[in-house]
Amino acid sequence: MDYSTDYETHAAAIAELFRAAFTASEGAEEGALIGALACRLIAKTPTEDLRVVTAWEDGALVGGIFFTRLTYAGDPRTVFMMAPVAVATPHQGKGIGQRLIARGLDALRQEGVEIAVTYGDPAFYGRVGFEPVTEADLPAPQPLNQPQGWIAQSLTEAPLTPLRGPARCVAAFDDPALW
Repeated sequence: MDYSTDYETHAAAIAELFRAAFTASEGAEEGALIGALACRLIAKTPTEDLRVVTAWEDGALVGGIFFTRLTYAGDPRTVFMMAPVAVATPHQGKGIGQRLIARGLDALRQEGVEIAVTYGDPAFYGRVGFEPVTEADLPAPQPLNQPQGWIAQSLTEAPLTPLRGPARCVAAFDDPALW
């Protein structure tokens, strides 16, 4: 497995991976929504606010993960949100997603990012260190349809403590349909 952080060169392939993976698991409407999100993230998010890690096998794109900056008006800590994550359907169940997550979180740690958050299945993401948080402790940038899916982890030795909001996400995520 090869990993890359060069997302600009492979933007169309990355967007298609996300569209296809989410179509297969969640239906065509969700696939179109997440495919379009991947396009917007790549095209419109400033590089200082975006990290992308992709996984390749024999020259084929098999997985990808996005990390985007969250800012909290009353808190100086550096926070990145991990979303979305996709693995090509034929390659699911092989640990590729977990390896992408681990690789991405390690890169954020090396950059000095203090907190990672995501919005997803606590059982799955709990395997890579994410824990449930409340919106009171870690405000979300949009109202959450499934608050139990709002999870986070400290990327430092410091314990995860409440963040002072309000929170602001990158423009591509500033859409209530995504939350």
